[in-house]
Amino acid sequence: MSTLTILIVIVFLLGYTLIALEGITRVNKAAVALLMFVLTWTVFMVNPGLYFEGTDPCSVANGRIVHHLGETATTLFFLMGAMAVVEVVDRNGGFNFVRNMMRTRSKRSLLWRVAFLTFFLSAILDNLTTSIVMVMLLRKLVQDRKDLVKIACAIIVAANAGGAFSPIGDVTTIMLWNQGVITAGGVIKELFLPSLVAMLVPVLMLHFSLKGELDEPEVTAEDVIDELNAHQRRTVFFMGVGGLIFVPIFHSLTDLPPFMGILLVLGALWLITELFYGTARLKMRENIRNRVSRLLGRIDMSTIMFFLGILMAVGCLEEIGVLTLLGQWLDGVSGGNHYVITGLIGAISSIVDNVPLVAGCMGMYPPTPTGDMAVDGVFWQLLAYCAGVGGSLLIVGSAAGVVVMGMAKIGFGNYMKHMSLYALVGYLAGMFCYFLLRTFVF
Repeated sequence: MSTLTILIVIVFLLGYTLIALEGITRVNKAAVALLMFVLTWTVFMVNPGLYFEGTDPCSVANGRIVHHLGETATTLFFLMGAMAVVEVVDRNGGFNFVRNMMRTRSKRSLLWRVAFLTFFLSAILDNLTTSIVMVMLLRKLVQDRKDLVKIACAIIVAANAGGAFSPIGDVTTIMLWNQGVITAGGVIKELFLPSLVAMLVPVLMLHFSLKGELDEPEVTAEDVIDELNAHQRRTVFFMGVGGLIFVPIFHSLTDLPPFMGILLVLGALWLITELFYGTARLKMRENIRNRVSRLLGRIDMSTIMFFLGILMAVGCLEEIGVLTLLGQWLDGVSGGNHYVITGLIGAISSIVDNVPLVAGCMGMYPPTPTGDMAVDGVFWQLLAYCAGVGGSLLIVGSAAGVVVMGMAKIGFGNYMKHMSLYALVGYLAGMFCYFLLRTFVF
């Protein structure tokens, strides 16, 4: 590696360390992520000719920055749209009957209800959207801070595990599915049980740390939804959740980016709620707090800025070739053992974004007609499992983890204390389950 490349890696690692130590430094992770993004690319621009050939490497480098910003923006708009849709449904009473269905005084019972609902919802919606929904519901059901943190940690594990066995449950499975190296039927059939094991094992271990009953949740002014009637609240719920389910269908039908589907849902939900609030009964009110125009201000922009910083900094690492070198090194040290390679990739995906890792693997390992690299072969299915479930090892290892980190205010160290070891055991147990299935069943 050149000196410039090493310096960029050092800047990234220093920034990542400060993000991990947020609970100690008390410096908001979004601020560090934005600085890390700008500094990595600033160092890169000292000598872009080192990485790009041609008469004007600066122009090429600027083009690559804009390219990565465009890819990042699609994720950010999807995230903002999903957060807005969930906020609108929640503030207008759409989740009331779901919350009532989940309500229980037993901490352990709530843990299992949340885990299973998150697991299956994340396969239908996606792990990011599901995490947003579940954390918002959880905050209304749990008052004690310690209990909230533990159950929120279970949401991350269940969301990532549920997304791994579905072709539309995670960004990486969507990538592999679109590339044609896995099929919808194959990944569901062969990864469902390993993913379920990866969820059950850590939740079972967490089960024993929860004892007693929950405090009765307090009813706040925000929980009292008096603007809309029961029929209108149900309409908002089915439009919101049904719209989120429709997003991957819209993407499949139109080939438009997923963020456009989420904006379609937000626009439709905005329109229908405006019609509801435009009725004669509500026109007399000057201040309706749950209109979409007011709720947009509740989007957590700190989380959005954190995503922007992290994804753009990882984009810089991709441009300097570090991720490709990392993949080649894995291939060498593993001796070509695909369980070892994908297992290590999953562990690394808990540190850096799994999207460029999976993209790098697709470029490094072309599919073959037969064997482990064939369509629905061991390598590709394990890659889908490991890249998804491996993100649960650290709270910043997945989009679901980052969102829960921001919404539930969980520190990096807190997650390591309550869940990282349990998630690792579940991760390895799921891989062993897959090995048994491939050896004796499929």
